[in-house]
Amino acid sequence: MGTPATESKTRKKTKLKKPRKYTVIILNDDYTAWQFVVMTLVKIFNKSEDEANTITKNVHNGGEGVCGVYTKEIAESKVQAATEFATINKQPLRTVMKPV
Repeated sequence: MGTPATESKTRKKTKLKKPRKYTVIILNDDYTAWQFVVMTLVKIFNKSEDEANTITKNVHNGGEGVCGVYTKEIAESKVQAATEFATINKQPLRTVMKPV
């Protein structure tokens, strides 16, 4: 067994990596009502009415809109919550997540 001085020299420093981020995207489907998309963004993604309307406009005009950027676990839970909310309300709304 070494002395305390030699033992501390052999320790390796572990660098922590930042968790990978994922973008949650809401997709346009031409069937889901504008107000339902806004309601989903407010309820699930904690957006203000103004933010939700801007994102919904992006979805309508560009085919998709960014709901937010999260760690993997949070992104997965947001996608699941939005999917369940749409299913319960009989809406075809889809959300997906993509690595940043």
